[in-house]
Amino acid sequence: MSTPTPPSGTYTLDPTHSRVGFVARHAMVTKVRGSFNEFTGKGTFDGTDPSRSSLEVTIQAASIDTRNADRDAHLRSNDFFDMEKFPEIRFVSTAVVPVDDSTYRVTGDLTIKGVTKPVTIDFEYNGTAVDPYGNLRLGLEGRVTINRKDWGVNWNAALEAGGVLVGEKVDLELEVSAIKDAA
Repeated sequence: MSTPTPPSGTYTLDPTHSRVGFVARHAMVTKVRGSFNEFTGKGTFDGTDPSRSSLEVTIQAASIDTRNADRDAHLRSNDFFDMEKFPEIRFVSTAVVPVDDSTYRVTGDLTIKGVTKPVTIDFEYNGTAVDPYGNLRLGLEGRVTINRKDWGVNWNAALEAGGVLVGEKVDLELEVSAIKDAA
């Protein structure tokens, strides 16, 4: 069964029902998961011509949360994100292409720590629903793996037994609930 095309319109990200998360390898043997708790986003979807669709997300870098205050403070420092100098992480789409009935490939510019690089994220469209307040919501999920060093996030520490403390590859995980704006 195919998922119907999302309704055309402008949508606002609902941060209370969405997640911008990440996963990074730690000490070569485990993974650390975290998220950014403060972000905004807006997108338009054109059901007749998805290539005319767009997405823009702004993340407050200081809202990073790995459930460890010391680690979060280190991530906010110049060793990683230098959040005093670069308070925002941004994604601005440059292309939207349908892959199949329920997947849209969104390419855009990701800016972290003042460095902008292109990334492509496949978003799975999970459908729409009307919430108890009469809002039309759509759901999307996307994931992409990036190399943090491409954005100048280079800090690391060598481990006594070999290897490094923090892996270079980071999985970005996006679980989106967006509300269609009133016409």
